[in-house]
Amino acid sequence: MRSTVHHNSASPPNALENFGSRDWALSINRLFGLMPRMKRRQARIRRETNETKIEVDLTIDGKGKSSIKTGIPFFDHMLTLFAKHGVVDLKLRCNGDLDVDAHHTVEDCGIALGQAFFEALGDKKGIRRYGTGFEPTNPFSEDAARSASSATTEQETAHGDARLTAEAYVPMDECLARCVIDFSGRPYLVWRGLDDLAHKRLSEEEKTQDMSSAFRFGLAREFFQGFANEARCNLHLELLYGDEPHHVVEALFKAFAKAVDFACQRDSRIAGQLPTTKGKL
Repeated sequence: MRSTVHHNSASPPNALENFGSRDWALSINRLFGLMPRMKRRQARIRRETNETKIEVDLTIDGKGKSSIKTGIPFFDHMLTLFAKHGVVDLKLRCNGDLDVDAHHTVEDCGIALGQAFFEALGDKKGIRRYGTGFEPTNPFSEDAARSASSATTEQETAHGDARLTAEAYVPMDECLARCVIDFSGRPYLVWRGLDDLAHKRLSEEEKTQDMSSAFRFGLAREFFQGFANEARCNLHLELLYGDEPHHVVEALFKAFAKAVDFACQRDSRIAGQLPTTKGKL
């Protein structure tokens, strides 16, 4: 005798197809009615000044798709790879006064993108909040080994190992960059390792060499400062070493993308809770 299986029509019919993806656990829970479908975190920002006109459409829970047009091809490339490695969907259009210079366009795009993240994150309940944490001590040094071995309990050992090895690095050929972010509600930018490069005077040859050489490091800083101010986050960026202009900026944007991705992810252990003891972020 053949049996008939009745499916709950309220359950996502293809939930199991997501097995293996980062959302598979949520899909399984929804299939069995254990939790409601999460609201998509999206924002649309329209910002217009006498210097720039910007439109931003952001979906934090995206697939890495993007459509970018700022009038600065190298900057378009940086925002495209940010969306890809941050796994967000991003559409950004900017009409800026490039006849003056690129400064207003780059800075104002950072401002608008920061506003979009602030709006899309909403009350920030259930998010990880911190991108990555790092311990300045080299985890492979003798001091680090002694610190880890001094832990007296299994829990302390686990926390010690995580503390000593949780640094997140993004390499780009000869460059190595690091980014740490905290969507704390407090804007602050730390910019380290680029003082000698930030306001480097470009020769005429370098200006015409390629777009990445003309995109001076100081412009990247203005973008990240604008983002930190409007997203209201602590943003720590550091170039550990490297000097080729394209590689330096790309490593910074990729590190930024990975930190933002992790910080915005939902932590199922604190669903519906704020990741703070203050009661507000």
